[in-house]
This record gives sequence, C-alpha cells and structure tokens, in this order.
Amino acid sequence: MTNDVLLRDKYRALRQQKKALLATNFYNFETLKGVADATCVAKQPVILQLTKSSIDYLGLPVAVSLAASVIKSYGLESWIHLDHGDSYDLVARCLDAGFDSVMIDASEKPFEENVAITRSVVKLAEKYGACVEAELGYVAKLGQVHGQSGFTDPREAKNFVDDTGVDALAIAIGTAHGFYKQEPRLDLQRLEAINELAGIPLVLHGASGISDELLKQAVDRGVCKINLATEIKNIFIQTLKTSLGGQDEIDLRKLFPPATRAVSQLVQKKLEILR
Repeated sequence: MTNDVLLRDKYRALRQQKKALLATNFYNFETLKGVADATCVAKQPVILQLTKSSIDYLGLPVAVSLAASVIKSYGLESWIHLDHGDSYDLVARCLDAGFDSVMIDASEKPFEENVAITRSVVKLAEKYGACVEAELGYVAKLGQVHGQSGFTDPREAKNFVDDTGVDALAIAIGTAHGFYKQEPRLDLQRLEAINELAGIPLVLHGASGISDELLKQAVDRGVCKINLATEIKNIFIQTLKTSLGGQDEIDLRKLFPPATRAVSQLVQKKLEILR
C-alpha cells in the first residue's frame, strides 16, 4: 500500500463533504511527472491510474515501481489504481504488485454476470485491504456509439451495490470516453437518484471535455472520483508536436519538458475545480 489512508475511507469522507478526487491516467515518466508536479503545487491528493494497455506498455513491475517512487519522493497523498480492469487475473496481478485500488469492468456483460465477477473481485481485494470500483451502465468507449439506452438505472445500482459490496461505482449518466463531438449533457436528476439509492461514492468516467460547472454539479450530487485521461494524452502530444516544429534537436531531455509542463498546467486547472 502506498498510503496510510485507505482509499475507501478517503471516499467516504469526501462523500460527506461533497468533494471529489481527481484520478489521472499516466503513460510514461513524463506524464506521471506532470501530474506529480501539479499535485505538489495544488497541495491536493490525486489517484494515479494505469490501464491494461499502459501496464502492457511499461510492464507491471516497472509501472508500479515508477508510480510508488514518485509518490514517495514527491511526498504525495496518492493511490495507485487499476483503471478498467477486464479480468479477474489482471486484478489479481495488480493486487499482488501493490495496487491500492482496482476497477473490475464487467459492465458490458449481463447484470448477473457483472454482479458475480465483481463480487469475486471484492472478496479477493479484502485480503489486500484494497478498494474496488466497478461499473454499471454503458459509458461509451472510444469508437462506440453514445446513447441513453445504457444509462445506469438507480434501482439496479442499489441492487448491484447490495449484491457485490463494492466500494465505488462508475455510472453512466451521459459521459463517454474520448472527446465529444457535441456538447455533453449529464442526467443530473438520474445522478441524484443513484446517489440516494446506492449510498456509496460514485465515479464519473469520460470527464475530458466536460465543463467545469457540470463537474461541480456532479460532485455536489455524489460523484467522489473524476477520471482524466484523454485530455492528458492530447495535450502532451500536441505540445510535443509544436516543440518538434521541424527543428533538428534530438535531445529528449530538452524536447519532453514543455509537454510535461503542459500536462502539469492542465492537471492544476482540474484540481482547482475540485478544491
């Protein structure tokens, strides 16, 4: 564990205070450093997230060691979290490696199967004292179609939480992964109902591109964790492209810092919303 405070306890406190944690994905040392620099400036806690793709890219031992060493050297209040874990095996590997929190995403499976898989992960995570996040509803992933048909049903959410014992629940109320082709509209009334019936911290995936005001309204209605990924990748690459700009420089130590600073500035702005 990388933090003396368990993430589930942090969530519970935030839910009472109507506040939220920013959860940022990182992809290499530079994006991780950008997040860490921002967190130090803002003096706020943050969740560091890794997807299966990032774990495959970096290697699990390297990815965990990198995050843990940055947390320690920067003195961050932070937790390492598996984002969109797609199997029990991956979750088990991450827990063994020292993750503080894991997400099991069986949201595209039938309700009962989602319940069964999530329940098994919750039971496993208890041995590690780790937090478990699951997803109920349809939050469109990159390339998938958006639509209201997959929005989370408040009564199903209550049943899901009761049947699984999950610590946090990612819900579908109008967000999507990636950038939006039109202005997103969040079903805040549905969010209020889910918050009341489910009674646990809620998670908002697909926050890249959501307005500051909408994010604040979501937090007021029970969202305790807000995910940020696409905007981090985008600003890093776009800044790097500008830095390259046809020049002959090949020293990565000179080319990467502007992109890292851009990530830091982005994360600082997001943290300011949640202050």
